[in-house]
Amino acid sequence: MKQIHSRIINLADWFNTDPGQRVIQWESSKFDQIVADSFGFNAVQVGLPDWNFLHHNRMRTKIILTDDSFNNCAHYPNTRFVQAQLDALPLASNSIDLLILPHILECADNPHLVLREAERVLVHEGRLIISGFNPWSLWGLRSRMPLRKPWMPVAASRQVSVTRLKDWMKLLSFEVDRGYFGCYTPACHTDRWLNRWNFMNQAGDRWWPVAGAVYLLAAVKRTHGMTLIGPSWKGKKKKKFARGEAAISRREVRQLFKEPHG
Repeated sequence: MKQIHSRIINLADWFNTDPGQRVIQWESSKFDQIVADSFGFNAVQVGLPDWNFLHHNRMRTKIILTDDSFNNCAHYPNTRFVQAQLDALPLASNSIDLLILPHILECADNPHLVLREAERVLVHEGRLIISGFNPWSLWGLRSRMPLRKPWMPVAASRQVSVTRLKDWMKLLSFEVDRGYFGCYTPACHTDRWLNRWNFMNQAGDRWWPVAGAVYLLAAVKRTHGMTLIGPSWKGKKKKKFARGEAAISRREVRQLFKEPHG
């Protein structure tokens, strides 16, 4: 738990740097776009309480799970904060309609356990949104270069690729319905150089869509073998009544042709 706590603190500190601000702005816009169309009763964000990714959602109950690294939550109206262990969610099974995991898989000691917890707490057709760093981007390659200072707040060995994440989610009956890549510029420390390379962000989605430094995946929980069945007598009675109407009408037609016209 202490290691997860320190990784989240490092991640939150990095988001206050120039490249970190680019990442958080891009992720916030995508989160806002998806959560605005998510409906239900209970929405939960796990970690990173300094950024409220639920503020565009209209669900009745909104909760941010956090460790003891965040104490000031007065500026988030209509949102409750719960101190919890982030890889063991203190939530009832089948109780959450929307769950957000911003970079939590990269910080957790056991990302498989976090995904299993997500599958447990989500309702049928519940929505899961995950953001993470792409290890196959220019930023990821920069992090793998030897004899260089760490560039990203998460080690390259801890980053989960989109392909691997899709495989994990498929095993847990999640169906990915939306995905985005962003931040295509080279690894620059200052806003000045990021602006010089900004043209790559404008062309990235078209020319190298899987090379973005960060990604966001949205998936829906599917419960296999679950079928809603209505009362069986309704369909049968309706079909029988329809046959009766058709028989009477045909008989009446035959009688009309047999009667002589006077």
